[in-house]
Amino acid sequence: MAETPDRPKRPQQVYSLIVQVGRKEGDGLPPRATGAALLCYASGVDEAEAVRETVAILKEADMAPLEVQGLGTLDERLKSGEEIDDEERFLMERALKENSVIVAEVTPFFD
Repeated sequence: MAETPDRPKRPQQVYSLIVQVGRKEGDGLPPRATGAALLCYASGVDEAEAVRETVAILKEADMAPLEVQGLGTLDERLKSGEEIDDEERFLMERALKENSVIVAEVTPFFD
């Protein structure tokens, strides 16, 4: 069996994502809500992995992800001129440290 050279491990980064969800029984959204927008911080070696992990976890939590918008990494957001407060930085660091997805904010939609 031929040995393959070890590839350098790509570092995890935290990506900020906005996930729009629809309704699903047991989703925990308010009764008259038609869906919601979730601000999530997710770790991954790239944005695609962070999106896949976030969608999988939300589905596991009985939510119905419809669309995901990537806002970028902390560095990308800072370079674009965004101000990131200490609480947001703390949650990003926690997502990285725990290799997890953190739902930081839920904004329900009503008709």
